[in-house]
Parts: sequence; C-alpha cells; structure tokens
Amino acid sequence: MPIQWTEDLSVGNEEIDNQHKELFKRINQLLDACNKGEGKEIAYKMFNFLEDYIVVHFTAEENLQKRYSYPEYEAHKLLHSKFIKEFSDLKKRFEAEGPTLPIVLQINRIVVDWLINHIKKVDKALGEFVKTKM
Repeated sequence: MPIQWTEDLSVGNEEIDNQHKELFKRINQLLDACNKGEGKEIAYKMFNFLEDYIVVHFTAEENLQKRYSYPEYEAHKLLHSKFIKEFSDLKKRFEAEGPTLPIVLQINRIVVDWLINHIKKVDKALGEFVKTKM
C-alpha cells in the first residue's frame, strides 16, 4: 500500500517539505517494484537513489538546525545517523536476498514507519522552532 503525503506532515519549510514529498514518492516506487516482482535491478536502483537522497535530505535538515541554533541538534543528528545505519543494513540484506516479502515488510517497518513518525514528531518540532526564529 503506498504511503501518502498529507498536509499534517508539513514542517513549514518548503525545501524540507519538498524533500519529504520526494522521499515518499521514491519509497512508493521502491515498494511498488518489490511488490510487482519487477526484479532486483529496479528495486536496487531505488535503494541507491534513496541512500543518496537520505544523506542530502538529512544534511539540509541539519544545516537548517545549525543556522537557527536548534537546541535539539545533537539528538536529531543522532537519530539521522541511526537511521542511515539501519537503512544501510537493510540495503545489504536486500542485496543478499532480493525483493522478498520479509524485505518488503522490513522496508515498511524501518523506512516508512520511521519516516512518518520522524516527520510527525521530530521534524515538526524543528519546523515550529524555526518559525519562532523567523
């Protein structure tokens, strides 16, 4: 089932919101490729894109935090680092096993659930903080 961007996920920063929307789009493409059995190659390309894009996105968020002296910067950065490690481990498992049902379920649990919960809690708090500084 695809994940949907909804306005309640907006953090109020156009760059970050647009990156979140792109992440949703690409995660949906990855899940779709896995679910359709389109082969390891297509899904693998999506993993590569997501791996790079996550780093770009997290860097943008962290730069925003530094620009506004966000007091939760270190904790937020640590969450990003942990996610990058989990995603990397998931990608290695995918490389070994291919787009199996357990991998798809793990993508949902690790990537989809984490992203939605992270946006709703941690990124929204960042957005509210930045609004007070503008």
